[in-house]
Amino acid sequence: MVLVNKEAPDFTAKAVQGSQVIDEYKLSDLRGKYVVLFFYPLDFTFVCPTELHAFQAKLEEFKKRNVEVVGVSIDSWFSHLAWLQQPKGQGGIEGVTYPLVSDLNKTISKDYDVLLEGVGIALRGLFLIDKAGIVQHQVVNNLPLGRSIDEALRLVDALQFTEEHGEVCPANWKEGEKSMKPTGDGLKEYFTS
Repeated sequence: MVLVNKEAPDFTAKAVQGSQVIDEYKLSDLRGKYVVLFFYPLDFTFVCPTELHAFQAKLEEFKKRNVEVVGVSIDSWFSHLAWLQQPKGQGGIEGVTYPLVSDLNKTISKDYDVLLEGVGIALRGLFLIDKAGIVQHQVVNNLPLGRSIDEALRLVDALQFTEEHGEVCPANWKEGEKSMKPTGDGLKEYFTS
């Protein structure tokens, strides 16, 4: 299901942030901020910790852009807590500081259409949600394919640029590069200048 241009499905669930358990973590409480909501298959696995640490390594870049990073898996909050206590060198995610939501009943994964039926875990979905709670971008990878955190940042920059300037961002656009007006003349000018 394509959620782009639709309101992000809200949820209330238990989450863990650092060593704290949050009993009622609500997506809608983040209105007014951008959100990168990402799903990963399972705690204590292989590709997942590389992604969680990669998000952590870029967390300040997201924060500078008023973006909250939120991870979701079908694991319990107890599992999240245990994994957060395991050192990176042992496959753990010690040092990850953004919230990890527990989707134990799998309703969040279903609502975002990333639940791998028959297996009961989430695919690697990523959703960029704007300040009004509207999904602006989504991408879903299969289990063995890790995602690019730099690409997620690039898309945040593109979204914020278009909101601020009313121009569009061409293929492979990066902050500081040439954009274009969303018109036929704007396209001609882009290709000829």
